Amino acid sequence: MGRLARRALSAALVLALPLVLAACFGSDGDRPSLMDGTQAGGPQPFPDNFRSDTLALMRTYLNNPVGVREASMAEPVQRPVGGRQFYISCLRFNPRETDGSYKGARERAVIFVNGRADRVVDKASELCAGAVYAPFPELEKMTR
Repeated sequence: MGRLARRALSAALVLALPLVLAACFGSDGDRPSLMDGTQAGGPQPFPDNFRSDTLALMRTYLNNPVGVREASMAEPVQRPVGGRQFYISCLRFNPRETDGSYKGARERAVIFVNGRADRVVDKASELCAGAVYAPFPELEKMTR
């Protein structure tokens, strides 16, 4: 390879490096979400598999999914989130702490985008106001 070709190649790499770094470090650190994209626009379909999708999401959300007690779940309802309507399902459960104790029930909201579970919201009191809960024994039977 000639000197000119090597210089051209190294110049191209130097110019491409900022683009590659911007792609790697350009996110805010959260996992990617469909909520922010254009794919979430328009009317949202009802999440037909909301129970199994919620279980899969909670398996990754909880540090220790074993030993959950008093689990209950509300049917998905449409609520405004960030100016758009999404289906929200509310959960109430008592997870086992790392020391084996139980510190009380927690309330979380699962947001569905395009019919699939997208994320868990920790501060769910406003989203879950008036939710009607039913037992959710599948959450209590989770394993690692």
